[in-house]
Amino acid sequence: MSAIHLQNLVKTFGNFTALKTMDLEIADGEFMALLGPSGCGKSTTMNMIAGMEEPTEGRILFGDRDMTGVPMGRRGVGFVFQNYAIFTHMTVRQNLAYGPRMHGKPKAEIDRRVGAIAELLQLTPLLDRRAGRLSVNILQRVAIGRSAIMEPAIFLLDEPLSNVDAAFRAVMRTELKHLQREFRQTMVYVTHDQLEAMTMADRIAVMDHGVLQQVGTPIEVYNNPANVFVAKFIGAPGMNLIPGRPAESDRGLVVDLGPLGVTPPLPDHLAAALRRSNATVLYGFRPEQAAIAEDGEGLTLPVTFVERIGARTIVHMGQGGSAVKAVFDNNLRVAVGEMMVLAPDAASVRIFDVATGKAVGGRHG
Repeated sequence: MSAIHLQNLVKTFGNFTALKTMDLEIADGEFMALLGPSGCGKSTTMNMIAGMEEPTEGRILFGDRDMTGVPMGRRGVGFVFQNYAIFTHMTVRQNLAYGPRMHGKPKAEIDRRVGAIAELLQLTPLLDRRAGRLSVNILQRVAIGRSAIMEPAIFLLDEPLSNVDAAFRAVMRTELKHLQREFRQTMVYVTHDQLEAMTMADRIAVMDHGVLQQVGTPIEVYNNPANVFVAKFIGAPGMNLIPGRPAESDRGLVVDLGPLGVTPPLPDHLAAALRRSNATVLYGFRPEQAAIAEDGEGLTLPVTFVERIGARTIVHMGQGGSAVKAVFDNNLRVAVGEMMVLAPDAASVRIFDVATGKAVGGRHG
């Protein structure tokens, strides 16, 4: 079995707690991304799965097998690091064949595996080139191939694309997903890049300061963030969060945002949750989930900056705690200083408790 279960996992280094009581199940054959900023505990978690670090508390199970005390070499995992680890004096073919040869595989089997992995990673024309003469992009591809060729049931990748260029990262995202499907591996992928996590993972475990914040599919963590951290961290730009107070109106429950005006009526599930409290909340909506109000009813804000990025335009509005962003097509005509009336999509609005940072009346995964 190649399912992974982290049970009440804790890791401390002296007085520093790198991971706080993490419980996570990764299904057999699942592509799980550990996503978060630097120092959040994601690499520490992966190192414990690999056997490079021992947990301070808790257990790691592969299927029903407890990995406590099992050395890295006997766990049957493949590992690819941020910095490629290959023999630069060898050819690509020799690098790929190294693992199977050390494990005593027959030559015919080695040749079959080398041919298959080289084809999958588009390395066939380079098989007889010395690795030391290749670009960093190709070296990382070889490093991935050298680990994948052993066909491990569990494949761990720690920021493998962070040192390669943007165009190559786009190619490798597709190839890594193809690789995982081809070998039906359980893949755990550490990254700080939400685009990598959102495009490749079946589910994402979002982490911050050693705490697991939310686990869900990419669309779940995007549409229904569990808390303010996830709301801000997921999305480019992140979710707009404006402080306000619930208020009754003749159209239903709204949020009074002070000088920005009042919001459209809240959906029933949010209104029901907020009627139990009159505390300050954060009114949240994604920059992609708002439009210019055609009827003139919405949030009125001055345009402070217009960011044109190819196929889309990001409009910055307001200042301080009332600053928001909205994403439009690239043909939008707007200038700094103009007043814009913005209408968030009511169904996409999320509300967060200011004191706890948690979603109110949410439907997060």
